[in-house]
Amino acid sequence: MKNIISDINKAFDHRVRLGIMSVLMVNEYADFTSLKELLGVTDGNIASHIKALEKKGYVTVEKSFIDRKPNTRYSATKTGRIDFQKHINAIENLLKQQRQ
Repeated sequence: MKNIISDINKAFDHRVRLGIMSVLMVNEYADFTSLKELLGVTDGNIASHIKALEKKGYVTVEKSFIDRKPNTRYSATKTGRIDFQKHINAIENLLKQQRQ
């Protein structure tokens, strides 16, 4: 019998990372301020979780200036999208197993 939690990805275990990836799965990109406000977290908190996802290759970072103000945008990579979908599928399968 296959381990029912083997496809759950530790990179998405934290609620902030789960939130970041959820936002990026349904949007082409999101900027730093939007993510911070949507998730209700501090600058340092969002930055550390983005860095962890970036390190895994799940998120890309694009820095630019808009009207002389710095703007940082994040996008989910193809790998990030695939691995996050696997993670969500694993959770759904786990829940289905518990109902049986």
